[in-house]
Amino acid sequence: MRRQTLRKLLLLRRRWLPSIPQSLTVLAFWLLMAETAVPANLLMGLLLAVVMPMIAARLEREFARMARLDVFLMLAGLLLWDLVKANFTVARQVLGPERKLTPHFIWIPLELTNIHGISALAAVITLTPGTVAAALSEDRKHMLVHVLSTDDPEGMIKSIKQRYEVPLRKVFP
Repeated sequence: MRRQTLRKLLLLRRRWLPSIPQSLTVLAFWLLMAETAVPANLLMGLLLAVVMPMIAARLEREFARMARLDVFLMLAGLLLWDLVKANFTVARQVLGPERKLTPHFIWIPLELTNIHGISALAAVITLTPGTVAAALSEDRKHMLVHVLSTDDPEGMIKSIKQRYEVPLRKVFP
């Protein structure tokens, strides 16, 4: 009898809190964004901490598998170097004459199929100053990227694919 009660309680907990770490993370981020722990913010954070993991549990899952740690570490070093260079480039562009800026939206055709690899690519693009991943097509075959300034959109597409997508395809097969 006691074991059945315990099992029912566990199933009830899994139904209402499918992921306690995810719930705690949602609550913590909500409180950090709200900046004050007044009762209304705490109540909203608790509501989100219950509802968001329940919704996420129903989504289609595609688990991450990192195949090549060496390529990932090489990519991390490359990204670090690109971040330093891009900060100087963007600073020069922003402090220079506005007429020299040539912003573009570019569609990048993707060969990545793993959603975690696509997310990593979007993060890398967005982390790099001067570029922002703006959208992903429904079929996950194209990513829309905003570039602060480029005279060669096709060259930018080739650069992003070669520098970031190719290594990420090795990391996330």
